[in-house]
Amino acid sequence: MTRVVVVGDLMTDAVARARYALARASDTPAIVTMHGGGSGANIASWLAVEGAEVAFIGRRGADITGRNRDMELMGYGVDARLVMDPERPTGTCVVLVTHKGERTMLSDPGANAALSPEDLPRDLFTSGSHLHLSGYTLINEGSRDAGLAALDMARRSGMSISVDCASSAPLERTGAEPFLEWTDGAKLLFANTDQAKVLTGRDDAEAAAKVLTAWFPQVVIKMNAEGALWFGNGRPEPVHVAAEPVDKIVDGTGAGDAFSAGFLPPWLEGKPPAESLTSGCRLAAKAIMHLGARPPF
Repeated sequence: MTRVVVVGDLMTDAVARARYALARASDTPAIVTMHGGGSGANIASWLAVEGAEVAFIGRRGADITGRNRDMELMGYGVDARLVMDPERPTGTCVVLVTHKGERTMLSDPGANAALSPEDLPRDLFTSGSHLHLSGYTLINEGSRDAGLAALDMARRSGMSISVDCASSAPLERTGAEPFLEWTDGAKLLFANTDQAKVLTGRDDAEAAAKVLTAWFPQVVIKMNAEGALWFGNGRPEPVHVAAEPVDKIVDGTGAGDAFSAGFLPPWLEGKPPAESLTSGCRLAAKAIMHLGARPPF
């Protein structure tokens, strides 16, 4: 089985689910939960729980939350290679979920913003392994050099590479052109419809995927309730798979990360795109029905 090396963000998510419409400048009853998060750490956790051999490279603070996140990752079976930052706290993300299910995130990257090329363990970058890079590492100016170094080390080692687009708003602030230049050489791009629009200017997911194959041999667009599609360079038509039905939407936070973790193992084994998409949709549905960005035991 191909070992997956994930480079990315480690966060503590504070999720506030409002019970009613937000009462601006006043109080709104809510259910608040705290748990592990961060796109990179989420994907690594789901991969490990699904049986993949996975290592996660990141940075945490010298605080209790950082220690808890480190222990969580190891508990899921992740080879956690976390550098402890003596000055910056572990990253935190406040996720505000309205009574209609709309999510707004307020992120403080903390120690993530100090990830450096020196934090990358050389022994993990070997031929036959796969690098998955969280787009947040490139978008955040403080960790960008580490992301670029990871991509360069993976290319030199003969590793296959996948990249995700992080989030549409910071991606737009960074700019499509720099992001596409930085990720040159990646074999697979994960994006949702909003992120694909930022990169291509196209509203239609199929049209955006076709444009993106000018940079990436394979592109996956995550379309929430409409499922997901895969498009490969040189293929006449995309492959589309419907979303898995869910009994109850508990929390959509991290569902896109779970999708990527479900997609990668069969894709790395050379399975047909439809099989990989179905696996991704299955794991995303499992995440939606679970409260928390990380897998349940």
